[in-house]
Amino acid sequence: MRITKILMAATAGAFLLAACTPPEQYNPNDPNQRTREGAAVGAGIGALAGLISGDTAKERRNRALGGAIIGGIAGGVIGNNLDKQAAELAASFDNGAIGIINTGNELIVRMPQDILFATDSAVVSSTLRGDLQTLAASINRYPDTTVQVIGHTDNTGTAAYNQTLSERRAQSVAAILQGAGVAGYRLQAYGRGESEPIASNYTAEGRAQNRRVDIIIRPNR
Repeated sequence: MRITKILMAATAGAFLLAACTPPEQYNPNDPNQRTREGAAVGAGIGALAGLISGDTAKERRNRALGGAIIGGIAGGVIGNNLDKQAAELAASFDNGAIGIINTGNELIVRMPQDILFATDSAVVSSTLRGDLQTLAASINRYPDTTVQVIGHTDNTGTAAYNQTLSERRAQSVAAILQGAGVAGYRLQAYGRGESEPIASNYTAEGRAQNRRVDIIIRPNR
């Protein structure tokens, strides 16, 4: 019985992995991609819960079916909200340098440091405050989410200095979002310094990509 449940869980787990599209394969021209994937993953999770909770074959079938239906609905709602919010933000931002990454589980709004701050400064540029206010309005239209603001730097300078600078910058962005109406309990601000690069620090282009603030909008599940 235990081995059977493990095999069923592994099968369902494989289905879930297959249902997710990596962020780099996300098609921004398909506004419903994450809705479909959310429904598929939710259904898989619900079915998995049913499969491993029943004691008899009939119980497992019934619970898997019920879990798939409930999970599919919940996952589809989450995926649909991510699709809608990503499309709205893409149409609303004035600055073409801001990136929006829909992972299927969360939205990452990526703001390059060089458009947000002057060198060695944690004061947000006046030209970006409008985009942050637009982001705050979007966050408030989707209240069932939490938001992490994470500052990142390249490896120029000492690690300790970069860590402190990244924290100050994240806090500055979070303060503007809160000032624009986002509830403080929904916001968390962190600095990661130079520890999480997304490109090589051996080139100027790579260092520019690493200098960023990521605003992660995560649905409450």
